[in-house]
Amino acid sequence: MTPIRFSTSSLRKGRWYEYLIRFALGGGATVFTGVISSYCGAYIGGAFLALPAIFCASATLIEKHEIRRKRDAGMDGERRGQQAAALDAAGAALGAFGMLAFALAFALTVDRSVSAAFVAASLAWITCSVTAWYLRRRMRLA
Repeated sequence: MTPIRFSTSSLRKGRWYEYLIRFALGGGATVFTGVISSYCGAYIGGAFLALPAIFCASATLIEKHEIRRKRDAGMDGERRGQQAAALDAAGAALGAFGMLAFALAFALTVDRSVSAAFVAASLAWITCSVTAWYLRRRMRLA
């Protein structure tokens, strides 16, 4: 089984404007959520916190990187780019389970203490996300 690890190699492959796009989309989604919260209240605004702000930019950039990499090797990278973006989407879906666990844990414990709710929610998020990743991996290998 491949261990979970952190790698900075993909950061060197990106171009400056790609990071700017991600930053702008993430910031724009945050501002949008803030505006919705001011007009409609925190309950409705909270629903928009789940907006996958960076996912859209990430999926297209991942596809472009894979296509460029394959073309540099003399191959057509269209299919590989689509597969890489689809794999990223599957990871985002697994992360959504963790986000749901975070929201539920926070909502159930916030009446006692905000800081304790944050700790409990963070533990729920990491546990749920890693468990979902592990189960998906086991199902793929079976």
